[in-house]
Amino acid sequence: MAQAIAAYLHYLSIFILFALLVLEHQLFRLPLDLSRARSLVIVDLAYGACAGVVLLTGAARVVWFAKGADYYLHNSLFHAKIGLFVLVALLSILPTMTFLNWRNELKAGRVPVPSERQAKLVIMTIRVELLALMILPLLASLMARGFGMIGRTTA
Repeated sequence: MAQAIAAYLHYLSIFILFALLVLEHQLFRLPLDLSRARSLVIVDLAYGACAGVVLLTGAARVVWFAKGADYYLHNSLFHAKIGLFVLVALLSILPTMTFLNWRNELKAGRVPVPSERQAKLVIMTIRVELLALMILPLLASLMARGFGMIGRTTA
């Protein structure tokens, strides 16, 4: 039962993570208004927290549930999956820092005015994050079927 709950929480957190990033993409358009700018800060905070839940539930599955750490650590697709997730985390720094830099303006009731260049960079970064997140289920599906095993036969 615990294994099923761990898997459920992991999958649910992944769906929520993706939904939050889609929402962030939808909210970020110029010209900004005060409501959307405030929402972006909140959604991005939730996105970061949700990424932490994805990481924790995934680690729990590797260590205590599913196929066990030995299986995952000897799978090149698992390493690719973790690398891609880390890439998404690193990419998310740019939008997060952008939104956090708006705090003083938002507290003063002013609408942040990012440059067109900065706005394009943020939106492109979010799109690359979305693309990378869409690749993760493919890697997970292949990995679960034994592809990518290092020094072992496929399952």
